[in-house]
Amino acid sequence: MEDYSLPKDSLFLGFDSSTQSCKATVLDSNLNIVTSDVVHFDSELPHYKTKGGVHRDPSDDGRIVSPTLMWVEALELLLEKLNKSGLDFGKIVAVSGSGQQHGSVYWKKGSLEKLGRLDSSKSLKDQLNDAFSTTESPVWMDSSTTAQCREIENAVGGALELSRLTGSRGYERFTGPQIRKIFQTQPDVYADTERISLVSSFMACLLTGSYASIDETDGAGMNLMDIKERVWSKIVLEATALGLEEKLGKLAPAHAVVGLIASYFVEKFHFNKNCVVVQWSGDNPNSLAGLTLNTPGDLAISLGTSDTVFGIASEPRPRLEGHVFPNPVDPKSYMVMLCYKNGSLTREDIRNKYAEQSWETFNSYLEKTSPLNGGKLGFYYKDHEILPPLPVGFHRYVLDNLTDDSLEGLREHEVEEFDGASEVRAVIEGQFLSMRAHSERFGMPNPPKRIIATGGASANQSILKSISAIFGCDIYTVQRPDSASLGAALRAAHGWLCNNKGKFIPISCMYESKSEKTALSCKLLMPAGNPELLPKYTSLMKKRIEIEDRLVQKLGR
Repeated sequence: MEDYSLPKDSLFLGFDSSTQSCKATVLDSNLNIVTSDVVHFDSELPHYKTKGGVHRDPSDDGRIVSPTLMWVEALELLLEKLNKSGLDFGKIVAVSGSGQQHGSVYWKKGSLEKLGRLDSSKSLKDQLNDAFSTTESPVWMDSSTTAQCREIENAVGGALELSRLTGSRGYERFTGPQIRKIFQTQPDVYADTERISLVSSFMACLLTGSYASIDETDGAGMNLMDIKERVWSKIVLEATALGLEEKLGKLAPAHAVVGLIASYFVEKFHFNKNCVVVQWSGDNPNSLAGLTLNTPGDLAISLGTSDTVFGIASEPRPRLEGHVFPNPVDPKSYMVMLCYKNGSLTREDIRNKYAEQSWETFNSYLEKTSPLNGGKLGFYYKDHEILPPLPVGFHRYVLDNLTDDSLEGLREHEVEEFDGASEVRAVIEGQFLSMRAHSERFGMPNPPKRIIATGGASANQSILKSISAIFGCDIYTVQRPDSASLGAALRAAHGWLCNNKGKFIPISCMYESKSEKTALSCKLLMPAGNPELLPKYTSLMKKRIEIEDRLVQKLGR
């Protein structure tokens, strides 16, 4: 049997350049965490005057950017912190990273030369101070490109056609519309740009001292890449900006090696000169890696301010809602991602209104109401919802003829309000029935193989019990909160292994037999719910989605 072990005493460094901070996680050859550190932008780099890592443009509604140079300075500061903590950089054999998705960087003409001759006696910031054609990078929070989204969609034959081509319809935060806006409103900036990087590939450029490719997985979050062929889509490029392909460079698989670490870091921090830099990718793909999702049927649910569902599907089935990306740890499968704006804040809102502002009361209500909630269905949108695309509003229905044996021929009528306990169950069942319905529409199997739950609410046993009943599978958790930088360190090790063997190796080969002894260990939180409930939830889900589709037709944005 082939040996997939990593060289003894070697270390693997993973970064996460996120919206508010830059984190690092270092793994040893047994995939255990050796050290980690973080630089917070607002407090540790206050001269950039960011709030939450960004600047909001008061003159352009919805325009949100970050100072590009701040990311450069944060990387060097983080390496200095790791150096002070005694990390032996000479043992690091591979580096990779995660970047906030959809942020973009514009390199000025002549910058490649600057990157290639970095002087280790000076700071990165001082040497790259004037390397950018615009000093501000649009980030994922920016929502000022609605017109550009529609233009690109119309040019290729509509939103669904753009989704079929690129894995997503036109989204304001995606890089294609962002580039088009710069092309239209700042033509001088666009003309002076020789290369456009994503945050992920930008950080890889810094580490290698040359232009790094955009990886296929993060490239899928741009509305520019042909999702099936994994090349830039000519028709979308033409609809976006003139001469764009040249500025984007070639795409690369996420497990590929960009190159060796730049001499700047060898001289300044004593990295081994043979240390490889593995392609960086986006934060969600790196989280998928860090949560050890690796085969079709795996599903992760992140329960935070917004809820995110991601899973692995063997075939891409793009739709108008949600996203399909290539899987960062397997070139043959795809990553499906669904985003919900109404997550924990909406759950809290119902708790405050109907459960005495107490999670204890909320949970006791959830426990004492019966599954299926006597046919009470609630749609709770405290904020404009992404999925489904509905405005703020609350809609409550009671199914008139709900019996235990059959949910056929159900009729519903709308009501103003439920009793407190029913409201609690309705918000929980509603959110997770919606997740199940939309993930199945995207080709995820039912029941999933397993669910990995993360985020604040994954600690709530009562909520997990409902999820396990609705989805009909076991629910696990991982032990580490920083799944993006952990995933990046794991991907550094994976890229090193693929490069060393000269072929693609499934990532699970690295930890399958020993995951309990690593930082990746999974713990069973909640076994699958009562199997008799599953077909009943299936029927209830179909009824719910029918009502949801009607609401979208009537009120949808």
